[in-house]
Amino acid sequence: MRWLPSPLIPAPRAGGFVTTQFVLVVAFSLLLFVMLCNAIVYQYGRGVIRSALDEGVRSGSRASGSAATCQAAAEEVRHSLLGGPIGAHVSLRCGLVAGQVHATARKRSDEPWVAPGPACPPPGPAGRGEGVHRL
Repeated sequence: MRWLPSPLIPAPRAGGFVTTQFVLVVAFSLLLFVMLCNAIVYQYGRGVIRSALDEGVRSGSRASGSAATCQAAAEEVRHSLLGGPIGAHVSLRCGLVAGQVHATARKRSDEPWVAPGPACPPPGPAGRGEGVHRL
């Protein structure tokens, strides 16, 4: 038996219908996904800076090493693994303190590494928004 449309029975009109709840769930899911990606990028940046500092200290602590050797090695690692705007906001410094090589990283600006985040200056001396971040 074949079904024939009847003028007395209305056709279902649910095609293409999206509820408000579905739209909100999708929006929050995308927001959560972006926040997770930002956390991953931030952790990657911290890991690269930490690796650059470690490599710089290793290079500078050799018998023939110096603070300049430490600086060059740290900058090379940072530049090769963290180029672009994230790496541009970080400055690395090496120095000799009591016969030991020390390396520090400092964020150059108050802008966040990852786009949707607060632009808060880190606490520092005399409230100037400067501070040494030891990673």
